[in-house]
Amino acid sequence: MHTHDWITTPLTAALLRGALELERTEHGGLLPHRLPARARAQCADPQLALAESQPSGVRLAFRTRATAVELDTLPTKRVYAGAPPRPDGVYELLVDGRPHARAEARGGHTLTIDLATGATEHRPGRPATLRFTGLPDRAKDVEIWLPHNETTELVALRTDAPVEPVPDRGRAVWLHHGSSISHGSDAAGPSSTWPAVAATRGGVELINLGLGGSALLDPFTARAMRDTPADLISVKIGINLVNSDLMRLRAFTPAVHGFLDTLREGHPTAPLLVVSPLYCPLHEDTPGPAAFDLGALSEGKLRFRATGDPAERAAGKLTLTVIRDELARIVRQRAADDPHLHYLDGRALYGEADYAELPLPDELHPDAAAHRRIGERFAELAFAPDGPLAVRTA
Repeated sequence: MHTHDWITTPLTAALLRGALELERTEHGGLLPHRLPARARAQCADPQLALAESQPSGVRLAFRTRATAVELDTLPTKRVYAGAPPRPDGVYELLVDGRPHARAEARGGHTLTIDLATGATEHRPGRPATLRFTGLPDRAKDVEIWLPHNETTELVALRTDAPVEPVPDRGRAVWLHHGSSISHGSDAAGPSSTWPAVAATRGGVELINLGLGGSALLDPFTARAMRDTPADLISVKIGINLVNSDLMRLRAFTPAVHGFLDTLREGHPTAPLLVVSPLYCPLHEDTPGPAAFDLGALSEGKLRFRATGDPAERAAGKLTLTVIRDELARIVRQRAADDPHLHYLDGRALYGEADYAELPLPDELHPDAAAHRRIGERFAELAFAPDGPLAVRTA
C-alpha cells in the first residue's frame, strides 16, 4: 500500500475563493460565510443563516505538484422529518479546470427539521476525511468545490507536495445574487449549479450569493454586494418574493430601486444585469405564499403548492408575471441615466417549452439537466461579446 509524506498547509483566505467572510471555529478550522457578520446580525431568520453558511460557489484553489490530497471537514447534514433522505453533499476536485474526482463526507453534525412545524434539532458529530489520489505529477491548478447545499467547516488540508495560492490570472469577477435556484437546489454537484456552469463557460471568477429562500431585496445583502469587489454583477429577483408573500407591489417597486441604488454606490459603472424569474407555472399568475404539499409529503415526496388567489393581484399581490412586467419597466426607466444597466427575461433561460421537456420536480426547482441548460444559456446571452456582461467590459 502506497504511503504519503503528508504536508499540512494552514487554511487561510489566500486558498479560498467565493466566500465573503471566514469564521475561525473551535476546531481550529474555517467556516466559510457568504454574508459578512454585519449582515447576519441584522436578520435572525434561521433559513437565511442556514443558506448563507452553505458554501455554494466556494472552493479551495491552490497550485501544487501533489498527486494526493486529504481534506478534513465537518459537515452539517440536513434531515427533513417525513421526507426522503437527502443525499450527502458532494466535493468535486478539478485539475486545471477539468473534473478529476468526487467525494462525500460521512458523519458530521445533523440538523433535523420538521417541515410541518419548523422545529429543529441539532446533534453534534465528528469530522470526516476525504482523500483524492491519482492527480497528475506536474505543476497544476487544483480546485476543490465545496458542497453547495451542506454547511461545511474546513478543518485541515494535507498534500504530498507543497501548495501555494493560485496566482491572479486577470479573470473578471462575477458577483451574482438570487434564490435557491441560483443557490443550486437539485443540481448534480457544486460545479454544476447553473451559476457555476455559466462562470466556467464565461471564463469568469464566481462569487455566488444565491441564498435559498432569501432573495428578498434585503438591504443588508445589497450592502454586502456593494462592498464586495466585482467587475460584473447580476441580480435575479422574483420567486422568493412571491412564494414568501413578503410584500405587495407598492413596496416592491421602491425596494428594487433601493437595492439597485445601493449596488451603484459601490459599483457605479460595472455592468449590472437584472434577471426576472424563470418560468414556473405554480406562481405565474397565482400569488403566494407557497406551502408544502402535505399529501405528497405523506407519500415521501417533496412538492410545493400555491395558496394564493389570482383575484388578489388586484390588491397588489405579486405573481411572476407582475414582477417581470415591473422589473422590465424599472430597468427601462433607470437605463435612461445608467447605460450599464440591463434586463434579462428569465424565461429566456427556462421557459414554457423547457418546462414541458424538463419539468420542475417539486414545482419550484429545476433538476440537474435544467441547471446545466440554464447555465449554458446564461453564458451565451450574458457573457457573449455583445452581451450585457461582456467580459471585455470588465
